[in-house]
Amino acid sequence: MTAKFSVTLKSTSPGASARLATSLSPLLCAGDAILLVGDIGAGKSHFARSLIQERLRVAGIHEDVPSPTYTLVQTYSDGETEIWHADLYRLTGPDDIVELGLESAFDSAICLVEWPDRLGFLSPKNALTIAFEPAETDTQRNVSLRFDDPGWKKILPVVQKWDQDGAC
Repeated sequence: MTAKFSVTLKSTSPGASARLATSLSPLLCAGDAILLVGDIGAGKSHFARSLIQERLRVAGIHEDVPSPTYTLVQTYSDGETEIWHADLYRLTGPDDIVELGLESAFDSAICLVEWPDRLGFLSPKNALTIAFEPAETDTQRNVSLRFDDPGWKKILPVVQKWDQDGAC
């Protein structure tokens, strides 16, 4: 299936990817799911951490935001919305996801999911997919954003700004 919207941006550095995350952060609300795709070391956790830290910073909350690699899920609250950061790398499939409670979080929280291929049939249809792929140098990434749900049109001004600048 072809996404209704798809664009690839060039991230020139980890800092640039973090700026993209912080730009998207205030646009998110409960029920938004972002599926983060890419190989190990592609920048998925860095992007998620930057987005979460920005939500917390705006709320006046200072909290460590570790990778959920070993805990599977880390949850946060910005005072208005719960934020779930899941790393599904070590899971084998949808049966494991049900035990985490992630399926219900898709309706009530902002969810950032690394290794979303493990979701299988539980993958939210209204999700934004962000894929990180290597580019010309070790620190550059091609960052592809795809969505089918029209609710994600809210991110278009941010995407257009990055695209006009030629790189994030």
